[in-house]
Formats: sequence, C-alpha cells, structure tokens
Amino acid sequence: MSPQIFASDPDRNDTPVISVIIPTYCEEKLLEHVLRQFTPEIRRALRCEVIVSDGGSTDGTLEIARQHADSVVLHNGPHRQTIAEGRNAGAAQARGSVLMFVNADTRLRDPAGFLRGALEALSGPGVVALTCSVYVYPEEETLSDKVFQRFYNLVFWAANVVRVGMGRGECQIIRRDVFERVGGNAASLAAGEDFELYTRLIREGKVKFLWGHTVYESPRRYRKLGYLRVTGMWFRNAVSVKFFGRSAIGHWMPVR
Repeated sequence: MSPQIFASDPDRNDTPVISVIIPTYCEEKLLEHVLRQFTPEIRRALRCEVIVSDGGSTDGTLEIARQHADSVVLHNGPHRQTIAEGRNAGAAQARGSVLMFVNADTRLRDPAGFLRGALEALSGPGVVALTCSVYVYPEEETLSDKVFQRFYNLVFWAANVVRVGMGRGECQIIRRDVFERVGGNAASLAAGEDFELYTRLIREGKVKFLWGHTVYESPRRYRKLGYLRVTGMWFRNAVSVKFFGRSAIGHWMPVR
C-alpha cells in the first residue's frame, strides 16, 4: 500500500540541497522542538527541506508534523513499520542531493553551523557519508551519560577509521546518489539497520566523523533500561545483522 503524502506547499519549485528526514512514531512530546530548530531562515539560506516520515502515530505527532514540516509521509500499511522503512519512505520523497536522517528526539548543538559543516565535509574527495558525536541533552546529562557517550563516540570513530563502517541513527548524513546506489536501508531489519547501512556505505568511499559538530538525544532509553542493557542490545543486533543478516529482536521497543 502506497504511503500518504502531505506537503505544506505543494507548488514549491525551488530545489533543496539538504533533505532532513525524521522518522516518527508517537513522538508528540519531543518532535516540535526538533522541527523548530530548522527555522525558516535556515531552510532558505541553506536550501533545506524537512520531511517527517510517520509510522502510524496515534497521538498528536501528525498534527505537529503538518504544522512544522515541509512534507509528511504517512505509513498506512497493515504491518508495523520498521524505522528503516520509515527512513526509506522519507528518502523516496526527498528532493535534495544530501540526505540527513535524524531521530525525532535529536537536537543539533548549532543547526546552521552543523549543516554548513556537513556540506563542506561531503565535498571532500571520496567522502560518501558522515557521522558525528552524540551526547545526552545537557540539561539532563549525568556522569554516567558522559562516560558512556564518550565511549560510544570513540567506538564509532574507530570503526570508520578501520573501515568497518558505523553511524548512529541519531544523525546520519549521506550523499543521495550513494544511498540509492547501495539500495537504502535494509527495510526488514527491526534494529541494527544503522550499522548495517554504514557497512555498505563505507565500501563506496570514506565515512567521515564530524568531531567539531555535536547532536544531542533524549536519555529516555538509558533511564528506562540502563546503559549496560542498551549496549548489550546494540551488540547483539550488530552481531546478528553482520553474520546472519537479521536483527536479534523481532521489533524495537518504543520508549516514550
């Protein structure tokens, strides 16, 4: 079943350079702040469009998305959509040559500076994709957050240095032509899809880590499950995806 598409300005004829794609599922608590950071001034100056790809929210997510996004893609199939499917559905409607996937709780420390830095980095020879440092919202950050997030960032940086390929789902920036060439996200994966995609992208060229730029995420999953359990889930899914081509879990549990 084809997705439903809502466009805030269907007659727009300008061509964006960057398409920001945000997959959502019942994200009314955090989505508005995430969308508002891409101000009209930023969208005009940096030729940026914002697309929300919704997996069938039953709360106020769609109302918020229609108020603040340029386009909204709504999954209306009978099955539970994976986040990989949501990202692919958003990318299918994107018009930019650069695809920037962020989660519905992702905040950029400096949105305009981040986008400019991403475009500059992608213009480098052989660079096909970017990833960056991820930290917990500063106002909610604890010592455990600082320790584990720094560890995660180092692991992801090192994985790309040794050409394994890794990019956290909180923020992935990819050249559109390369994303399409590798076939996009593996839609069947309930988890580990971000790791799996970057293992294919790095075969096409360089994955650069943007040390000078940072995004922040909600600590909600770490608070509910704890860092050790979350890390274990990531590891199991990465191993399962790498060696068996499937996620270790049937579906990724939403934490709201």
